[in-house]
Amino acid sequence: NGRRKKEGFTMTHEHLPIVAVGAVVIHDNKILLIKRGKPPSHSRWAIPGGKVKPGETLQAAAEREISEETGLIVKATTPIYTFDLIQYQGNTLEFHYVIVDLLADYVAGEIIAGGDALDAAWIAQSDFPHLDIDPNTETFLHAHPKLFNSC
Repeated sequence: NGRRKKEGFTMTHEHLPIVAVGAVVIHDNKILLIKRGKPPSHSRWAIPGGKVKPGETLQAAAEREISEETGLIVKATTPIYTFDLIQYQGNTLEFHYVIVDLLADYVAGEIIAGGDALDAAWIAQSDFPHLDIDPNTETFLHAHPKLFNSC
């Protein structure tokens, strides 16, 4: 029937992990971030990205998501960070995303926030303390401080 009980909660095929991507784009020593327009992390600044569509590579998904959310053209390359984003409401699994952040090179364009992004901007490292940054993005940024110096 598509349902099975596991570890105290009901799980259906709708609760299988969903693969998503983010694109880490550094340009002029600033990182591309979006202000999220939907949960999770609504209204917080985060690495742009979204769900991988069936038959789409991680790189193609990252490039498409960046185009939709920021209007920029990027070339996605190597995975740099992977994490699970799992949220429960009581005993009900709300969602489980497996997110793969890829490095991406800026190719062209000017930022125009779109899709489910409320805003998009190139953000300097010195501005991080002044922003409401998504916890997973913050963890990534603290784990990769030399990323800005290498570009």
